[in-house]
Formats: sequence, C-alpha cells, structure tokens
Amino acid sequence: MKIIPEENFKCTHNGKQVSLYTLRNKNGFVAQITNYGAIIVSIFTPDRNGQFTDIVLGYDKITDYIQKNSPYMGAICGRCANRIAGGKFILDDIEYSLPVNNGPNHLHGGITGFNKVVWDVIDFSRSALKLKYLSRDGEEGYPGNLNVIVTYSLTDENELKIDFLATTDKTTIVNLAGHSYFNLSGEGSGLIYDHELLINGLFYTPTDETNIPTGEILSVKGTPFDFTSPAKIGERINSDNQQLKYGAGYDHNWVLNHPCGKLGLAAVVYDPASGRVLEVYTTQPGLQLYTANYLKNENGKEGKKYNYREAFCLETQHFPDSINKPHFPTVILNQYNEYKHSCVYKFSTK
Repeated sequence: MKIIPEENFKCTHNGKQVSLYTLRNKNGFVAQITNYGAIIVSIFTPDRNGQFTDIVLGYDKITDYIQKNSPYMGAICGRCANRIAGGKFILDDIEYSLPVNNGPNHLHGGITGFNKVVWDVIDFSRSALKLKYLSRDGEEGYPGNLNVIVTYSLTDENELKIDFLATTDKTTIVNLAGHSYFNLSGEGSGLIYDHELLINGLFYTPTDETNIPTGEILSVKGTPFDFTSPAKIGERINSDNQQLKYGAGYDHNWVLNHPCGKLGLAAVVYDPASGRVLEVYTTQPGLQLYTANYLKNENGKEGKKYNYREAFCLETQHFPDSINKPHFPTVILNQYNEYKHSCVYKFSTK
C-alpha cells in the first residue's frame, strides 16, 4: 500500500495553509483528506485476498487540484450541490442570480464552490478530521453567512462517515454533497461496467436536455433506471433511452425509500473482480448516480489516465433544482435552524 506523502500537499493558498491528513483504523484501512475543498484524496481498502488498493480517483499533488479544472474529484460540493435551472431562484420574494457554469445552469456551488476553498481544521486525530468553512453573505450569489462543519470519521467497522452541519444568519438554501469517484477494482483500472449496483429507490426524477429535472417523479420499473435488484452498471447504460442520451449515461437522481432525516441504505455496489463491496447510507432523500460520462484523458495518480466511465459517483443529497420545484424536498435553511446530513461509506468483501 503506497499512500500519498503528506509533503505533496503542503502549501499556502490564498493566505491559508493546506495540508493532507491521513486517517487509519485498526484493520489497516486508510483515508487521506485535504482541507483544500475538504477533498477525499485516497481510500485504501482490501480486496478478497487482503490486498489494499486505492479505490478513489484523484491526484498525487495539491497543485493538480488547484490548477486543474478538476471534475469535483472527492470534493464537498456546496453551497448548493447539483444543478439550479438558469442559476436563478426566488426566496422570500427576492430573486437571486447565481453564476452559470454548466450550460445554462448553475452547478455545485458555482465558479468558486466549496470544492475550491481552503477549510479551517478544527480537530484532527488518528481516526477523525473536523473541518470548518464560513461562506459569506453574497458568496457566489447566495444569501446569508453560512457556517459549515464537515467531520470525517474512519471507524473500526470499516466505515468512512461524513457528517455535515450548517447554520445561517439569514434564510438561504443549502444542499451539501460529497463527490468521490469510485472504482472498486482500484483507481485507474478501467471501465466500471461489471460493477453490480443496487439502488434502494423505486422512483427517479427525469430531466430535460440540460439535465434539469422536469418535476416528474417516475417509477424505475421497466426502465434502465431499475436497480432495485443488483444489475451491472454497464448492462443498460447504452440503451436507446432519451434520458440516458440527455445524461450521456447515468447522471440522474433517485428518490430513496427511507424517510428524509433517518439514516437508511441508499446503494450497494459489488465488484466481482476484486470482491470489494461498498454500501452507502444517508439521511438525505436523494441519490445522484453519475457514471463519469465526461472523463477524458485525465492525468491521475502515478501517471494513470482516467477516461470515460472508469468510475462512478453516488452523491447523497436533496433533489437537483429543488428550490424551483416546490413539491421536491426543501433545501431552504432558515435562520436559527440547523442543516444536518450524514453519509456513510461502508466497505467489505465477499
């Protein structure tokens, strides 16, 4: 197991110190996280033979994260993850305009989202890292000063837990999500078509051609979006389906079966080649599956090339464009209330 040297991430960016933090548990699992973008840089887990491999895509050096237009690899996305139609929304009778950075829409917090700022380190131990960021009123067009705390914890049950907490001094919108790119065979090891996926959701939210939900909530039954029983990711990804054409593959939100606010199973992924299993649990109502449809010749760790559909993302979150869809679960956070969200990645083998 060759972990990334922490020296590769020591720098000052916009006057703040950047570092790499290595978490370990008693079973040999390792997670490496940087306070730049609160990014998960590496996760080392064993295969069925006990061989540890890094299973998340990323870079060896902090300069790559800062200088490249990285596709949100491993980052925390915010203030509002996913898309907002036209970069506009109305809150308390005031229309707000956000930067448009994804076709005609606003994506993952804008030009300088939470993925491109240096977070303050509140606490660090062998198994946990607590980070804080103050998103000031008007940043990227959002109202209110938003205080955000993200805590990463690596448990001896082989879980990487992410706990989110946010408060505001003015009514605003919040939808935070982790954006790790997984390949359970190991980062840079090729297509993820043979990974078997189960999603604990009977419905999904179809989109228009710009990947904004239409507002419909449709059954997955009889469609390529039915992962209620395990199916290979590549089995139907190239089907003659208009939704898959819009997303160039899977880039859609599923409505999860468990109640919002309660920790429940969102998805299970199994890689037959390595025997690795990833279970995802969340308190959020939605899960975005993205199959790296736009990765192309990206220079990754140790000179590896990352390409089209060589990873998958499982982003636990509220539904895309919820602020403009009143019947979707709300992303509005009022003054004196708390935003809380937990996501758990649990690793095993079979």
